[in-house]
Amino acid sequence: MTTRSSDPSRKAQIDAVLLKLPGVSTRKINNLDAYFVSDRMFACISGTGLGLRLPVSTATELQFSRDNVVPFQPAGLGSSTREWIQIDRADAAEYEKDLELFRASLEFVKGGGRTP
Repeated sequence: MTTRSSDPSRKAQIDAVLLKLPGVSTRKINNLDAYFVSDRMFACISGTGLGLRLPVSTATELQFSRDNVVPFQPAGLGSSTREWIQIDRADAAEYEKDLELFRASLEFVKGGGRTP
C-alpha cells in the first residue's frame, strides 16, 4: 500500500463508520479518499491514518492527550492547517471509537469552520 492511495478493505471499514453519519458523502480528491458534509471536506484517508478537521483548541488538545494523534500532513500535499489532525489506527474498524470526534468535526465543518 502506498501512502497516497488507500487499501480497499481499509476504506470499506472507514466507510462503514463515516457514511452512516447524516449527510456524509465520499469522493476522491487529489488521489485521497475524502469525506464531505455540505460539500465541505471534514475527513480523508492518508496512508494508515485518517485526517480530521476540528477546532484548533480541540486538535491541539488531542495531539497532547492521545498517542495516536499527530498533525495531519497528507502525502504529496504538503502541510495542513492547525485545524487538521491525523488519527492513526492499525485496525480501521477501531475508528468506531472516534465517532464522537467525527460528529464534532461534522458540526464544525457544517458551521463553516466556526466553533458553535
